Amino acid sequence: MRLDGIAGRVALVTGSGQGMGRAIAERLAAEGAKVVANDIDPSTAAATADLVGGVAAPFDVSDPDTAGAAIAEVEVALGPVDVLVANHAYMTMAPFLEESPENWWRILDVNLFGTGMLIERCAPAMAERGWGRVVVIASEWGVIGWPNATAYAASKGGLISLVKSAARAFGEAGVAINAIAPGITDTPQLDVDALDAGVSHEEIVRRYGEDIPLGRVGRADEIAAVAAFLCSTQAEAFVGQVVQPNGGSTRTWGI
Repeated sequence: MRLDGIAGRVALVTGSGQGMGRAIAERLAAEGAKVVANDIDPSTAAATADLVGGVAAPFDVSDPDTAGAAIAEVEVALGPVDVLVANHAYMTMAPFLEESPENWWRILDVNLFGTGMLIERCAPAMAERGWGRVVVIASEWGVIGWPNATAYAASKGGLISLVKSAARAFGEAGVAINAIAPGITDTPQLDVDALDAGVSHEEIVRRYGEDIPLGRVGRADEIAAVAAFLCSTQAEAFVGQVVQPNGGSTRTWGI
């Protein structure tokens, strides 16, 4: 059954070159959206655009001028952005006291600042039209923290506060802004975790799965289904919420 309110909408999905972002782009395209596939790598953005029958918009989300110019081109070609899924992320892992200042700034620039600027660029026009959807991909680690990914976890926690504040600013105008804080999900990003642990991708998936009540890590298509729901009219009551699909790894207040 197709979700209501997505068909025909222009949907910008950032970080859609692989993994969770690509799955979200595929799901929104299946729901009838006109997908704009973003990635910092033009080749992967183009690959996703070809896969979903959309258009590619490669740009670095941490550069607001470049991002704004790319979105303006999209608006000329397809119309204004109705749906923004901010899935992009930059991640490094290191013990708390060993994370470099350079990594701190890059993580914050991409994950937090970049998302804030995209919302500032897209949400006002949504408000003028009286309808819009913004879904920000945060992280379970933004809720509970993680000792070897402090900068990343801090940026994702910041996204949760950003979503709650932006939802208050735009909710009355018909723009629903929400976050998804996925638990461990099997995407190429887990290669960073595997490298940090000194094991294979398959082994880190197995280790993480052992600690999850469901007995396994999440799948990208499961997160995509949640994102699509939040972009639909069925999710009208969801404003400023943090949805946590994680197999039970956090059950109440991060415990």
